[in-house]
Formats: sequence, C-alpha cells, structure tokens
Amino acid sequence: MKNTKTQKVWFITGASRGFGLEISKAVLAAGDKLVGTVRSKPEDLKAQLGNHPDLAVVVMDVTNEEQVRKAAAEAIEVFGRIDILVNNAGYGLLAGVEEGTAAEVKQNYEVNVFGTLNVTRAILPYMRTQGAGHVINVSSIGGLSGFTGWGIYGSTKFAIEGITEAMAKELAPLGIHATVVAPGFFRTEFLDEASLTRTSNEIADYAATVGEMRTAMTHANKKQPGDPAKLAQAFIKLGHTEKPPVHLPLGSDTLARFREKTAAFEQEITAWHDVIVGTDHDDVTA
Repeated sequence: MKNTKTQKVWFITGASRGFGLEISKAVLAAGDKLVGTVRSKPEDLKAQLGNHPDLAVVVMDVTNEEQVRKAAAEAIEVFGRIDILVNNAGYGLLAGVEEGTAAEVKQNYEVNVFGTLNVTRAILPYMRTQGAGHVINVSSIGGLSGFTGWGIYGSTKFAIEGITEAMAKELAPLGIHATVVAPGFFRTEFLDEASLTRTSNEIADYAATVGEMRTAMTHANKKQPGDPAKLAQAFIKLGHTEKPPVHLPLGSDTLARFREKTAAFEQEITAWHDVIVGTDHDDVTA
C-alpha cells in the first residue's frame, strides 16, 4: 500500500526523452504521481511508462503560454495538486557566439528561458494556494562556467541560475522551495541531432576553438561520464528532502569545473583588488 501522506505529484516538462524520461521512470518507481508533458504523441510516453495508473500525460509546447496554462489546469483536475515542478524541457545550441544567427539565438532563449518562465508562472499560483511546493529548474555545467562553442546555450542556463536564486528568496516565505540543478555531461540524447542544434554558419577563424569543440562533441556522444539513472535518483532524493539546496551541481565533472572557475576568479580578484575597491566613493568605508 502507498503512503498517500508522503506521495508527491510531479509535473515534468520534456518527459519523453533524456533526463525527463529517466526522472519520470524514477518518480513512478518511487510510488509518486506524475504529470509528464510532451509536444506530441502522448500515447508514446504512456507506452514507454507502461500505462502506469499514477501517470497523466498532457500535450503542450513550453513556448505556447495558453497551452501551458491549460496543461497546468489539467494536472490539477487529475491529481488535485502539484508538489514538484521540474522545468526540464530545453535544447542545446553548439555555435560560436558570433556564429549564431539572431533567429537561432532567439529560439534557444524562447525554449530554454522564456519557456521555463511560462511554465513557472502557470504552476506557482497553485503552489501559493497550497502554501507548499518545490520548483526544480534544470541548468547545466555550461550555466556555471563558460565553454568554447557553448556561449549562447550556456547563457540561457546562466539565466536559469540567476532566476532560480531570486525565486528561492521570493518563495521561501510562502513555503515554496526553488532549486537549480546543474548536470555535467551525461549519456543522454543531448548530443544527438534531435536534441542539439549546430548553427548553419561556421566561421573559419574559429576552427581551432569552436571547430575543435564540434569535433570533440561528435566523439563524446554516448561516452559522457554521467549516468542518467543515477541522476534520476538524485532528483527523487531532492524532491523528498525537507530542506532542499538552492544549488545542486550533479557530476564530478561539474564540480571540478566549478571549483576551477572559482579558484581562477579568486586569483583575479586578488590581482585586481585595489582597482575593484578603488571605484567606491571616498565617503564609503570598506
């Protein structure tokens, strides 16, 4: 018998593949309820998850605000509440900053940033009414540190990091938590053509930087160090903890990269300390 007092209702975007599918499997295996969103063919996700009785699949595109609001209302109608929102839907753009066209950059932001905001705005009113809830936004190792060839995509994840930090402060008095999860490189379909956009514009002067990254990512596909099933279990633990962190980097590669960045940042601060503090007004005491 399930303990209905601890059974949680999850709302996961982009549930049909990659992290979304792995987390969805783990949610149902843990005895929780799941609302999984897909852009089309809901019957496919239902079949993938064994037509589970605790599963509801809704069709929505995160960039379509009307669809998102309807999906949130449908989730409430089916399960009565939403305890955990996982903003997972998104895609990568591999390009030098100069190489990305205006249309390619805008679309990446439309899905990764504005789509996340659309879903968050649709779900939070229900969580505020409940006086409880947990928003989990999926960022990336590229949202903690810049990578050659990933500047545009990484910037969308830097935005998610900042948005979540602010949300955590705004929502805490309302009994709602916010966490941003930054996975490293995991063996999902992220580097497949269906999930990763490579800009059509390639500038020869970047062959030794962005070009090398394109080649490296081709060879790295399905050889990434992270295990998606273990990531999914980390999400289950995160969703069921009483005091979740604001930041949760996942993967030893993410942790190493972040520590390298902060160490380099500290060195720069030390070298430029006098310039940094020297810009204050004379009447400001350090």
